[in-house]
Amino acid sequence: MITIVVGTNRRRSKSKQVAEFYQKLLTNLNAPSQILDLSDLPDDFIRTALYENNGKNETFNHFRQMMHESSKYVFIVPEYNNSYPGALKVFIDGLSYPSELLHKKAALVGISDGMQGGALALSHLNDVFNYLGMNVLAQRVKIPFMKKNFVEGSIQDNLINRLIHEQAELLVNF
Repeated sequence: MITIVVGTNRRRSKSKQVAEFYQKLLTNLNAPSQILDLSDLPDDFIRTALYENNGKNETFNHFRQMMHESSKYVFIVPEYNNSYPGALKVFIDGLSYPSELLHKKAALVGISDGMQGGALALSHLNDVFNYLGMNVLAQRVKIPFMKKNFVEGSIQDNLINRLIHEQAELLVNF
C-alpha cells in the first residue's frame, strides 16, 4: 500500500487535488494507494497525541496506523514561508519513535504558486527524512505556478506531466 500524504492541514487545498491526481497515476499502474489528508487530523492532536500523551488520541492513532502499514509514501508538499508546513513537521514528530519511517521509501512532490515549485521545502523535508533513515527517490517533482500548471485536476505542462508519471513508475518499482 502506498500512502499519499497531503502535506498541509489547510482544508480544500491544492495539495489534496494533486494527491487525488497522483492516486489516479498509481491506480493506472495497478498500485494500491490511500490518501492521508492532514486536514483530517484532530484539531487538538498537538496537545493530546504527542510526548506524554503518545498513543492516547484514538483519532491520531488511526493516522499513525496508516503510516505504519505502508512501506512507500508520496508526500505532496506545499511551500509555506520558504519551507514545508508546520503541520507536516508536527505530524512527523507524532509518529512512532525512534522512527516509523526507517528504511521506508518515499517520493516528494513540491507545489507552489511561485517559480521554484517548493524546491526549498522539499530540500528541508528531505533533510528530516534522511535523519529518520527514510529512502527518498532522487527524482523530486516540482510544480511551480500552480494556477497555470495545475488546472481542473490535471497538470498542464508537458515536462512536469512526464516527470510526475516517471516518478510514479519509479516509486512503484522502488
